[in-house]
Amino acid sequence: MSGLVTGDAVVLGLRPARLPSRALAVLLDLAVYFTGYLLVTLALVFATAGLDEAAQAAVAVASLLLVLVGVPIAVETLSHGRSLGKLALGLRVVREDGGPIRFRHALVRGAMGVVELLMTFGVVACIASLVSERGRRLGDVFAGTLVIRERVPGARVMPVPPPPPWLAGRFGGLDLSAVPDGLWLAIRQYLTRMNQLDPHTAAVMAARLADDVVARTGAPAPAGVPAAAFLMAVVHERQSRDAARAFAGAPSSPSPSAPVAVADPYAGMPVVVPSAAPVPPAPAVAPVAPVQPASPVEPAPRATGFAPPA
Repeated sequence: MSGLVTGDAVVLGLRPARLPSRALAVLLDLAVYFTGYLLVTLALVFATAGLDEAAQAAVAVASLLLVLVGVPIAVETLSHGRSLGKLALGLRVVREDGGPIRFRHALVRGAMGVVELLMTFGVVACIASLVSERGRRLGDVFAGTLVIRERVPGARVMPVPPPPPWLAGRFGGLDLSAVPDGLWLAIRQYLTRMNQLDPHTAAVMAARLADDVVARTGAPAPAGVPAAAFLMAVVHERQSRDAARAFAGAPSSPSPSAPVAVADPYAGMPVVVPSAAPVPPAPAVAPVAPVQPASPVEPAPRATGFAPPA
């Protein structure tokens, strides 16, 4: 699980779940719960065999409510919105602001689920999910929650939008060394998905991320700059620095001083040839003698041991 934006175990860049996946998750959950209810009922039948009919009926109703209402509420609370069916399909229940749900959210969803899912066989929940823009049922509306997709098949890496032209290069002196990689990843997730969020939620998240960047760098954003534009400009500045470092290291391999290093052994060769020149055709080698003016360059490389930097 990755808490990228809110800091409390919430994935930001995910899409709301729609009716087919949610319905299949509910069916899987109900199958598990009804199986557990049958097992509990069989155990209670043997355990309450000596009780009267009224007591047996009370125990049966209590077990039904416990298994079909209490267990789902407990599972969603302890797993932070991931029941078995949702876990199998890559779904999760979160708050509208992107945070993890608490007990009160699971309680409202479970209480409304009795009416939406059990008493009306899911008809009310299906109608509400089809009408809702984000596929929410009535329990989600009253609880202030949203079911999202944690696993998006075939997800592409979305590019970060560029900053406004009047902000490009404006943060060249900003110290970004203290900003952790997790915060950079959170900012990238937000910038690539901010158009899919509610305007108010997007503004709150942008302000929160901008405050985190300001706290890490120690330099406040310029007055009048929106938080989202500030994040775009800071990310653009970091990408520019990374690219500059990458390209600055590239020319070091084809060093421009390489010809000097190669010329040294060849410049020394004419000196060796005349010394071992008992061969009669030495006058033919004499034209190489004008190359000797380069010999003053020989002591410098040999004294330093490496080519001078370009």
